Amino acid sequence: MTINKRNLILCGFMATGKSSVGKKLASLVGYDFLDMDASIEAEEGISIPRIFAERGEAAFRALECALVERLASRCGLVIATGGGTIVNPLNLEKLKGCGILINLTADIDTIIARAGSGEDRPMLQQGDRRERIEKLLEQRASSYAQADLAVDTSSLSIEDVAKLILDCLRESGRL
Repeated sequence: MTINKRNLILCGFMATGKSSVGKKLASLVGYDFLDMDASIEAEEGISIPRIFAERGEAAFRALECALVERLASRCGLVIATGGGTIVNPLNLEKLKGCGILINLTADIDTIIARAGSGEDRPMLQQGDRRERIEKLLEQRASSYAQADLAVDTSSLSIEDVAKLILDCLRESGRL
């Protein structure tokens, strides 16, 4: 299965399944999988919550931008972005330029359930979690709407989401 080696880029809010679906999708299309958050943690030698706590969100976003810059020249990847990666217009432009952008969505109750305690989610550390999620979703909606495809993962298995993405890509002539 080939997509002319264009990257498949999964974006969307936290806990929508980007990493899990990304791994499955990569195995189905024979691409390498890259999780941006995991890559940043490996490069920096510390967790994302520690980066936020010790260096701040701006420093994390700068690391994210540098990684997007490097990824934009690569092909044959399934990339799981961080939840806020494409909010930066330059990141959005570069990622759309190197692949097919797929927005994974889920309803708020599903996000809350999947996010668990939220201790490892720096963006949920301020105030009521539901209100914070609603606010972030609202702030990011226009960025997420720029994706080439959107898939609601709320009631689907990882395998079903990956297969649905492939079916949609086939139907649109991108696969």
